[in-house]
Amino acid sequence: MESTQVVLNNLLFEQAHQQGVLQLVMLQQINSFGIKNAELRREYFNDIKVETPAIANYAKEQKMTLFYSVPEDLFKAGKLNPTLNEYFQEAKELGVQYLKFNIGAFEGWHVDDIHQIQNLLSMGMAVNIENNQTQQAGRIEVIDKFMQATEKAGVNIGYVYDLGNWRYVGQDEIEAAEQLASYVRYIHVKDGFGTHPNATTVTLGHGEIDWQKVLQILPKKIPVALEYPTNSSDEIEEGIELLDRWGAK
Repeated sequence: MESTQVVLNNLLFEQAHQQGVLQLVMLQQINSFGIKNAELRREYFNDIKVETPAIANYAKEQKMTLFYSVPEDLFKAGKLNPTLNEYFQEAKELGVQYLKFNIGAFEGWHVDDIHQIQNLLSMGMAVNIENNQTQQAGRIEVIDKFMQATEKAGVNIGYVYDLGNWRYVGQDEIEAAEQLASYVRYIHVKDGFGTHPNATTVTLGHGEIDWQKVLQILPKKIPVALEYPTNSSDEIEEGIELLDRWGAK
């Protein structure tokens, strides 16, 4: 896999986050691995307004591409989330190019919602939804329904295929890849054992998930992120190497 495709999600630094390490330091660590794509996590900010300028400047200076994971719902009670503008503005100030949400309580695209989201999309960021670990927004049929409706409405929102989350909703990751591949614009990889209600996440290459087969099914030449907690730089380097070796086959 080309290094330009590899993204490091700041979940890799969960232990450091718990110790109070800022996301700017995480970006510097990512850059030290020779990776120029980083995914910020909104819940990792201590004070987003204070931290934003330094992150934006560093990413620009180092020519890094920023992704932004926002653990909020695109839809609330069947209507577009009224606080979306806040998150888009944050992303713009950070210099983010890719923005991700959960679906939330989606019932259909209404005319007012389409106008609102089109205005937000005009800010130039690529926007995606993700299969999370909930029955409401993390099942194959839910993702498929949302993406079909979104395409029909002419709304340019893509889909992040999260490899590890299918186990948490009791579904099969290979079946999901086969059914949803046409929507996928970005991939989160991890490994794991078991399934609902006993699913667990582990570092790539140390579980029972056939992640290589999944990547073979999904689109090529799109961003692929390592997204799981790690205990050391060695584990991060191992994950990068596994993706490199897979892409070299």
